[in-house]
Amino acid sequence: MKWRVVLFAFLVSLLIIQFGMCQKIEPDPKTKAEKRPNGKSKTVKRPGKGTSSKSKVKTTPETPKEDQTYLTQVINKGKFQKVGDTLTVQAGDVLELRCKGNPVQWAVPAYLEEDDEGRLRTVQHERYGTLTLANATAADTGEYTCYPMYCEDKDCRKQYDKGVKVFIFFSDPQELFVPSSDYYEVIQLRTNWPTVLPCQVTSPLAKVTLHREFPPMEVKVDGREISFDVKKGFTIHRPKQYHAGSLYCVASLGNLRQSSTKYMLIYVNYPAAPPFPAVQTSSDTVAVGQNLQVTCTVVGEQDVVVDFTWEYPGQQIGRPMYTQDSVQTVQVDGQNRQRSQTVLLVDEVREVDQGTYTCTAQNLQGSGSASTSVKVQSARTNTKPKKP
Repeated sequence: MKWRVVLFAFLVSLLIIQFGMCQKIEPDPKTKAEKRPNGKSKTVKRPGKGTSSKSKVKTTPETPKEDQTYLTQVINKGKFQKVGDTLTVQAGDVLELRCKGNPVQWAVPAYLEEDDEGRLRTVQHERYGTLTLANATAADTGEYTCYPMYCEDKDCRKQYDKGVKVFIFFSDPQELFVPSSDYYEVIQLRTNWPTVLPCQVTSPLAKVTLHREFPPMEVKVDGREISFDVKKGFTIHRPKQYHAGSLYCVASLGNLRQSSTKYMLIYVNYPAAPPFPAVQTSSDTVAVGQNLQVTCTVVGEQDVVVDFTWEYPGQQIGRPMYTQDSVQTVQVDGQNRQRSQTVLLVDEVREVDQGTYTCTAQNLQGSGSASTSVKVQSARTNTKPKKP
C-alpha cells in the first residue's frame, strides 16, 4: 500500500515540473511583444475582427490644464476663487488677483495707469504674478487683463491670444456711475462707425436708461438701432442726423437714482471714399498779360465737406493766389450729388506762371490729387518782325 502512495506522489511532482517548464518555454504573447526591440510589436489576428497591432501610437498631448493661463481672486489667506468674465468688488476693499505664468504682464484701465498714489502694485513670483489694488474706488471700474509673456533670452513680448480678461465693477452705494471730471463730453456721430456713449455703471445690478435733454424724453433702446452693454454703455450702431443733440444716462438701484455726464452728439457725415478731383484750365496755352482760370471739381456724397489746396508755379516767387469756392447740388444718374469746386484765378499771366498746377482735395476719408500743365507764350514770340 505504501508503494502506491509513493508512486502517486512521484507522478504529481513530475506533472508540476513539466507545467513549470512549459510556462518558461511559451511566455505570454503580450509580455513577449512588449520585450521586442526597436518598438516593434507582434501582429495578432483575432477571430472576426481582422488584424490589429499591439503597438501604442503616440499622439501630441493637448496643453495641460495646469499650464493654461487663468485668473484667481485671493479672498483670504489660503482661499482662492476662480474669476469669470466679470467680478464685483465693494469700493474700499482690497483687490488681489493671481495670474498663472512666469513672467506675466498686466493691463489696467487708463485711469489707474496714471495713478501715482501707490495703490496699485504688481509682483512677479516664481510661478505666477499678482496684482494688488488697495482702497478701491468706483473710478477703478474697468477691464483688467493678464498677458503671459514669451521670452527669448532677455527679449519678451505679450502673447495677446492667450490674455485673460476680467471686467471688475467696484460697487459704491453713493456712486452709480464711474466719476468724471467733465460736465459735457463732445462725441462725433460718424455715419460709417458705431458711436458709444460711455456711461459706465459701477454695479451690474443698476438699471440704466437713455434720455434726451431737449426736448426732455427717454430714448427708445430696441437692441438693434441702439443697444446697451453693462460693460460699455449705450451703442448707436448706425448713427443718423436725428441722433444728434444732448443726451445723458440715468441709473437707478434701490432708492438711489443718478444722472451721468451729458454727451453732446455732433453729426458728421463721413464719406465712403476719398475724393477724386478733376482739373480743367480755361486754356492750355496762354499769352503773357492774359488771364488764366484753373478749375478743380469733386462730385461726391451730399453734406460732405471737401477742402482744397493748390500748388502752382507762381508759389516759387510768392505770387499771391486768388480762389473762388462753391458747393452745389447736381443730378447724376438720377441721384442728388454734391459738386464741390474751387477756381484758381491767375490775373495777367507772366512767364513765371508756366508749369504744373496741382489740386489736392481732402475729406474725412483721405485725399486725392490731380494736375495739369499750362504753357505761357511770351510777348516776343507773338510780335511779328517788321518789313524793312
